[in-house]
Amino acid sequence: MAWKSIVDQIFNLEKPFLFWFEGLDGLVATLIYLVVHFRGLIPKNDIQRILATWGTPGSPSEAQAQVPASFSREIVPIACHSHNDEERHVPLYDALNVGCTSVEADVWLQGDDLLVGHSKDSLKPSRTLQSLYLDPLLSILAHQNPALNLTASRANDSAPLSGIYTFSPSTSLTLLVDLKTSSADTLPVLTQQLSALRSRGLLTRFDGSRVLEGPVTIVGTGNTDFRALVSNTTYRDIFFDAPLDQLWGEDAPGNATLYTANNSYYASVSFAASIGGTWLGGLAPRQLYKIRGQIKGAHERGLKVRYWDTPGWPKGLRNHIWDVLWREGADVLNVDDLVGARDFL
Repeated sequence: MAWKSIVDQIFNLEKPFLFWFEGLDGLVATLIYLVVHFRGLIPKNDIQRILATWGTPGSPSEAQAQVPASFSREIVPIACHSHNDEERHVPLYDALNVGCTSVEADVWLQGDDLLVGHSKDSLKPSRTLQSLYLDPLLSILAHQNPALNLTASRANDSAPLSGIYTFSPSTSLTLLVDLKTSSADTLPVLTQQLSALRSRGLLTRFDGSRVLEGPVTIVGTGNTDFRALVSNTTYRDIFFDAPLDQLWGEDAPGNATLYTANNSYYASVSFAASIGGTWLGGLAPRQLYKIRGQIKGAHERGLKVRYWDTPGWPKGLRNHIWDVLWREGADVLNVDDLVGARDFL
């Protein structure tokens, strides 16, 4: 049998299910093509299985309650931050599917619960921080650590736990919680809702002398009150999103030394507001100088740099700005296009 002829026929097919049969070789080519085609539709890992079945009756809750130990097989974590993650088709899981190491949820206190949504008009009682983020994370991590008893308290146990990604179990997932309602009212509820993750030792925490990294790192931004976060000097597991534009330069306030790796995690700023627009698709020398200074100021304090509100279109300009920020030392790219970020990184 002329196998070269069969292979040529397979790769010359232009449209699925439209075949020219040329004797037995053509039939064999068709069968091989169908096997390859349908095999490509089979999810390769459990994140893709969740995405493929999302929206069918009962699937979301079943997926959250029964996450296999091979949950993130073949997914390589990348330094991307899923901006406005709650607006995606499947919050959290869409970002995990491409390997994002950071996700963002806009949180509103409504009654005694925390709802997620980019605007107040988009809020629904069923879309809570607990149901879309905290409970799934607890379920995933329980299955990523099958040998450990995550049903009991491990708050004082410093033994390392595996994170979300099997490929890199030491990588912590950052959950950036953007408080849209007052910090005084919202922060205590957030602290309480983190209790299940906290008691099992799954949160990155400051123990009064050092930071112990856990599988999940919680960072407060938006209306989060820095003074409230640092009021406890012996323990904290919610870190601050420090103002990047206040950590370097002659205009930086004297209290910039307040922000350290013991109380803050990110140092963020709007790219558009702080760096400005581009001219003819490029950045001016003064803009590059400012970027380098801001990154230097954050890294000197042990903080990770994140620029938000970067250009999203055209893609050529977006990728150019990503390239500049990545080359200059930004620690994570703030993205809306998850697939574009995965391809870039």
